[in-house]
Amino acid sequence: MSRGLNKVMIMGNLGADPEVRYIPAGGAVTSIRVATSESWKDKQTGEKQERTEWHRVTLFNRIGEIAAQYLRKGSRVFIEGSLRTHKWQDPNGNDRYSTDIIASSMQLMDSKGAGGTGGGGGASFDETDMPPAEGQSQDHLQARAPMGASTKAPAKAATTLDEDFDDGIPF
Repeated sequence: MSRGLNKVMIMGNLGADPEVRYIPAGGAVTSIRVATSESWKDKQTGEKQERTEWHRVTLFNRIGEIAAQYLRKGSRVFIEGSLRTHKWQDPNGNDRYSTDIIASSMQLMDSKGAGGTGGGGGASFDETDMPPAEGQSQDHLQARAPMGASTKAPAKAATTLDEDFDDGIPF
């Protein structure tokens, strides 16, 4: 029996530049706010309606460093991750809750990967991206294939139809 699924995928634009901080162990913790919008036509009035949702996203370690380096206000980004709810108390002692997206992968959707409204095709990064090896610059990134692109080896081409299908059917 399944234990459940906690998976989020959003694509939107940053509302502000990323905020990065470092934990004592040295890992980066980057926070971004991503706006997603949907629009529809009101059936009664015929007017176009639009709703924007704001999402808090937290990126850790190397993926957080990459976000801080390449994302800017207005950047278009695709995020995959999971939801995490935090409980805290306001100054009056009341319990409050906030839900964030903890990113496991990120794809830069801007053509240059920073700011603006470029046409897509950016690089993709996930939590397995490791820091550069000793002697490499901080600019060295382990890029993934763009979304939708296959990273598998091409399938072996069939040599002839007769070798693969010998069932005697003439079509």
